[in-house]
Amino acid sequence: MGSAKFPSWRRERSLSARSGLRRSIACFIVIGLVIIVLYRFGPFPMSYALCYLQPGMFSNMTLPREAVQQLRERPLTSLEFDCNTALQTGPVVAHKVEKVNHPFFISIAELGTFEKPNRNFQRILKGKLFQKPAISETVQTVLQRLKARGLDTRDSVIVDVGANVGMATFAAAAMGFRVLAFEPIADNIQKLCDGVYLNRASSLVQLYHLAVSNIPGYITMHKVVGRLDNSAVSATSATLAFKDNEIIPVTIKSVTLDSILPPLSRVLLLKIDVQGWEYHVLKGASDLLSRPPNLAPYIIYEEDEKLLKESNSTSEEILQYLKEHGYHHCIKDGGDRHCVKEKHGDLLKEGN
Repeated sequence: MGSAKFPSWRRERSLSARSGLRRSIACFIVIGLVIIVLYRFGPFPMSYALCYLQPGMFSNMTLPREAVQQLRERPLTSLEFDCNTALQTGPVVAHKVEKVNHPFFISIAELGTFEKPNRNFQRILKGKLFQKPAISETVQTVLQRLKARGLDTRDSVIVDVGANVGMATFAAAAMGFRVLAFEPIADNIQKLCDGVYLNRASSLVQLYHLAVSNIPGYITMHKVVGRLDNSAVSATSATLAFKDNEIIPVTIKSVTLDSILPPLSRVLLLKIDVQGWEYHVLKGASDLLSRPPNLAPYIIYEEDEKLLKESNSTSEEILQYLKEHGYHHCIKDGGDRHCVKEKHGDLLKEGN
């Protein structure tokens, strides 16, 4: 019956409330565990980088080393840009490139204005092919040399950092090479998708809408309105050639090459054109550059002292960094620098 002070009905209700609370807590714990498992192993994408580029601004949730480990554990294909889900944002004007040994299509980046139309658009009206980009011929020449030396394998890949609209990417794909192309500007990704379709290169070209740097996280790019070929991390670098154009800041995920390239991947050629950010890209590829000569990539990178200065680096700093990783052979070729490791130094003399 219970005492008058603690009647039995009150004790029973108290026990029932405590039992209900325990069940609720257990239920929340189970639901939380299920959500974590689904996000970790299920079909839902999780953010793979929880830190920022600026020194001293790393998230308390993820240290840089942990962010790199997360990227290494995540399949490269899961980061790939899917052209089939991308909305078409403008007309496609494309054509073959003239005077290359292995022809390919590229899509015009911009049509220009009525007063000053794009040069390649004018060539179409005259029945001509697109003007040959210097990097396209360079890439095909270098790859031909590497093939002749037997340095390519069935699993060899080309890494194109700062792919723009694909002048290097599709030049390599036209020769049958698999290409990993990194491009941070969304409009350029659209043009790369055009090229993947027009060149029937979906089995060879993998696109990544990502910036490449020395730290994984997020980075602010400065997009030049009306131009797709001069966007840069440095706002000043973006406006050096087009001072009157408006600049729009765009935040984009960044990765390091070491954090996402499979350790056993055979990178035959590494091409970098990132408007002065080349040193930072190379700093994030220390493991790749440290490979023995027969596995280390041939490197082509843009060398523009003004652009490098705006990104707090110099050409000498880059050369010294490469020497520390065994790249003692570098030559200047127009606006680019070509570098190889000691064992293959004579490659630079061929055709130059």
